[in-house]
Amino acid sequence: MTDPANPDPARSFGGVADSYDRGRPSYPVDAVKWLVGAEPCSILELGAGTGKLTEVLVGLGHDVFATDPDDAMLDILSGKLPDVRATSGTAEQIPTGDSLYDVVVVGQAFHWFDHAKALAEIGRVLRTDGRLAVVQNERDERIPWVRKLGKLIGKKTGLTEEGGFDPTSILDDSGFFSAVEAQTFRHWQVVDRHSIQDLVQSRSNIATLEPEAQQQKRRDVLAFYDDYGRGMDGMQLPYNCRAWRAQVLPHAHVKHTVELVETDEEQEPKVPLAKRTDTAVRLPRVITDPENGDDDLLIDFR
Repeated sequence: MTDPANPDPARSFGGVADSYDRGRPSYPVDAVKWLVGAEPCSILELGAGTGKLTEVLVGLGHDVFATDPDDAMLDILSGKLPDVRATSGTAEQIPTGDSLYDVVVVGQAFHWFDHAKALAEIGRVLRTDGRLAVVQNERDERIPWVRKLGKLIGKKTGLTEEGGFDPTSILDDSGFFSAVEAQTFRHWQVVDRHSIQDLVQSRSNIATLEPEAQQQKRRDVLAFYDDYGRGMDGMQLPYNCRAWRAQVLPHAHVKHTVELVETDEEQEPKVPLAKRTDTAVRLPRVITDPENGDDDLLIDFR
């Protein structure tokens, strides 16, 4: 649980989940096709949030298992996509077995990960010819009014600089993946007086402010919006959807091992919690995935 006196920005979204779902942009279909391919496949989504990317993946016919560390976000995802398997889980401790997925996708969340742990886990759950796909929506601040909006909203928490996100060096340095391919896709989000406030509220650097400071940010952004005189007609907010993909290398497929420890009575296996694949023990939202080779009985307590 987040300490109110020292909130963790990475875990701040649950309290603003509704605003996140209303205010954040989706992802262009062309970008998602480029990331995961045209043919339906088995996909594990990390940091799925309220299902912005999940909706596009499902719409293209893919079989998606969605994970996120925040149940409030997943509740919205499950409300929109009741047929999608979803569970609480982190990238550093992925709640599934080994070598099960064709693609692991990460939308708008890669910068929050502990990359050394997460990339090892991603390598574990991918199939031999699997790939990692990372996608990030970034406002196009080459346009003056968009740049002004960005300064008003403030710097994103979790990134080194606004618009400066790029996972290429992290993936290259890990040694787990082939050369990274990158593409950028331009798209637009229609925002109005309501959704632009949700967009502001959904940002981690604002969601962690005191209530009065949050309200002031919303007032400032609403005044900025009204200065343009667009009213309820809305305006087009331009985004660059930046996408990266890389194939997992064979040596990244490290299976979990059982460590034998001596006790007074007998030797028995001890598997650290971080390495368990029978995830029903710790993640009650998971349900079974027999088609992908997961034979564990996983119970959904929702």
